[in-house]
Amino acid sequence: MFTGIVEEIGRVRDLEVRGEDARLVLGARKVLDGTKIGDSVAVNGVCLTVVELLADGLVVEMMAETLRVTNLGRLRPGEGVNLERALRLGDRLGGHLVSGHVDGVVRILERRKVGAAEEIVLNLPPHLSPYVVAKGSVALDGTSLTVITCRRDNFSVGLIPHTLRETVLGYKRVGDEVNIEVDWLARYLEGLLRARNSEGSAGLTMEFLARHGFV
Repeated sequence: MFTGIVEEIGRVRDLEVRGEDARLVLGARKVLDGTKIGDSVAVNGVCLTVVELLADGLVVEMMAETLRVTNLGRLRPGEGVNLERALRLGDRLGGHLVSGHVDGVVRILERRKVGAAEEIVLNLPPHLSPYVVAKGSVALDGTSLTVITCRRDNFSVGLIPHTLRETVLGYKRVGDEVNIEVDWLARYLEGLLRARNSEGSAGLTMEFLARHGFV
């Protein structure tokens, strides 16, 4: 598990695609502290296993599903990526619980200045729209953010100056794709509702959850 609080921007040194798999070499510093081979690290929000440690970087491997669902297979040498070490028991949860299991990619449709901050608008695929709600949480390229507005086919989030400086979202342009992971709580609620409905129970409904502030 992760928190969505990016620790540093790493740099892509090499991406070697080997058939359906790939090997990614990253330059990094901060996330190397305490990291061992076999540990998990989030790369643009994707949970990957460290297979090799370098003096000033690390190596991870990706399988076909990761390349299909995320933006990692389109990385280029020199490009920045958000990095975060896995959450340890006892750590502060500064963002929200992020699993590192990305749901797909979304495209930046618009960026606009709002004072010192920026608001970005992104497309919202139909299969993810039930899980994205205003004031809810979402992870974009592994960055924990709060949804500002949510419409049928798009949503927006705000980026404060710190986020613009310390994550790759500050460098993304209109048309770029970012990884998205919806709040896992929304998925659990959907599964619970589906199970209850299939059993014919009316004890837990969307109206009940909304009335008590869950959705």
